[in-house]
Amino acid sequence: MDGHDHVSFRSRVDKQLNKKEKRYETEQLMKTRRSEEYDALEEVFDRSTLMVIYDFMNRGVIGKIHGVVSAGKESRVYWAKDNEGKELAIKIYLTLSGEFRKGMLPYIEGDPRFRNVKRDTRSLVFTWARKEFKNLEQATRARVRVPKPLIVRNNVLIMEFIGKDGVSAPSLREKSPKDPAKTYETLLNGLEKLYCSAELVHGDMSEYNIMIWKNKPVIFDMSQSVSTRHPMANMLLQRDITNLNRFFSKLGINVTPNEEVYKKVTGHGKA
Repeated sequence: MDGHDHVSFRSRVDKQLNKKEKRYETEQLMKTRRSEEYDALEEVFDRSTLMVIYDFMNRGVIGKIHGVVSAGKESRVYWAKDNEGKELAIKIYLTLSGEFRKGMLPYIEGDPRFRNVKRDTRSLVFTWARKEFKNLEQATRARVRVPKPLIVRNNVLIMEFIGKDGVSAPSLREKSPKDPAKTYETLLNGLEKLYCSAELVHGDMSEYNIMIWKNKPVIFDMSQSVSTRHPMANMLLQRDITNLNRFFSKLGINVTPNEEVYKKVTGHGKA
């Protein structure tokens, strides 16, 4: 489904939701429009998600939703604009994904910020969205360049769009930086700020989760990031360091040995 189809769908939903019996009408819409295209969209825009998005539009957080920027097994990211024309990224976590329980629970269970979380899939997905929002908040306060988070509710996270006119900034995997050495140092400093100031470990730092925007790196996809008090924090940090050194060494950079990076980032001795 292209961007035009998504806009058309949004318009239809708005017309239904603007009626007095919007909940009933939405339910009827869900029941009657069972085309192949709608079935594919429905796994993202279930009734609960539609109501969250509708409320955001009513409050002026979202002005207009355009097409899909990226689609994965766990989430979809949409390009949107607010009422002033500022570009937004809307990340919608799939509430029907059973893989969350298997793959994401260990990252939540050991995080002291999310104690007593219910174990049903929907609760875990909502917690996962809230977790990414908090991680982005903490990283932003620590002056680490990440997409600035704006608001989160249930499985819908709205944040700054990194790119222009609906085209996302390229990842390191897609485009090598103009100054690899400077980018490498910036990212090492970012790891240190995350650990010491934000008290976070990214957990999946690699060329796939770093964008280059205006010649500077922007770290994204922080849903799996954990508190430095998490039992897996040490292992995940070592993996992040290994991934960065592996990538930049291929670009010809004389990288700092893993153990030295670990000591600099944490202020501790050997990993």
